[in-house]
Amino acid sequence: MSASLGTVVVFGGSGFIGRQVVKRLAQAGARVIIPSRRPGLLSWMKVAGDVGQVLPIVTDTRYDASVAAAVTGADAVINLIGILAPSGRDSFDGVQHQAASRIARAAAAAGARHFVQISAIGADAASPSAYARSKAAGEAAVRAAMPDAVILRPSIVFGPGDGFFNRFGQMAKVLPFLPLIGGGHTRFQPVYVGDVADAVMVALTDPACAGKTYELGGPRAYSFKELLDYIRHQSGVPRRLLLTLPFPVAMLQAFFMELLPGKPLTRDQVTLLRRDNVISGALPGLTDLGITPKAVELVVPTYLR
Repeated sequence: MSASLGTVVVFGGSGFIGRQVVKRLAQAGARVIIPSRRPGLLSWMKVAGDVGQVLPIVTDTRYDASVAAAVTGADAVINLIGILAPSGRDSFDGVQHQAASRIARAAAAAGARHFVQISAIGADAASPSAYARSKAAGEAAVRAAMPDAVILRPSIVFGPGDGFFNRFGQMAKVLPFLPLIGGGHTRFQPVYVGDVADAVMVALTDPACAGKTYELGGPRAYSFKELLDYIRHQSGVPRRLLLTLPFPVAMLQAFFMELLPGKPLTRDQVTLLRRDNVISGALPGLTDLGITPKAVELVVPTYLR
């Protein structure tokens, strides 16, 4: 495996999924490059491999020349970058469409043999959500530049340090209630971060994956209400109230919460909650990659409490 991987450039390598991917790449013997606007803050990632094996470098994905320099000599490129809400100069279109396009075009020009794009279940050019539209635009741009690219669409990703179970677990500890937006009927199919990282590794090494799109979900779908109920029990506050917030009320609340640091809730996120976030069954998934998905119940209790 190590001989076939060579040099792998991982955009978003310091993120939640990226850290797991970089660890696996280093263990497989790859030379790993992690582009970042502030690589000096990523020195801790070097311990994922041998001396000199993992290298953070200065890169700004807003500029063609910077991205081209980052992928020079790459055998494979992985794009994991994404945002949950616009911030400063980072917009959905800029990060999840334009940057993805720039990275894929640069990878093609550099002669990279493999490309893996992390998208999301729900990516849809016709979606009312700007997040989902930008994910779809990013997929299309990657496909145009590198037709053999592998696209992975995970549902919400869980694991130690995740942004879903941990966020609501913290809310359950300090708030008198947890919000059931839209009545809590939206369905999710949480997927373990380790399974997503394993899927990336298979996508890089199995020629049969070339040009395909995979939907990544766990073994079971849950309603939003079921997940919040599970979170409050695992957080040790089973009596915490679940308060229904109709979508119009949630949109109004999100209007003000967008103004807070960290944007704990946005109107676009409320819009996303109007659609289920589960695998469609029309595309291949984890089992087609030879991966048995791990259940929420096997992992979340190890870190949430």
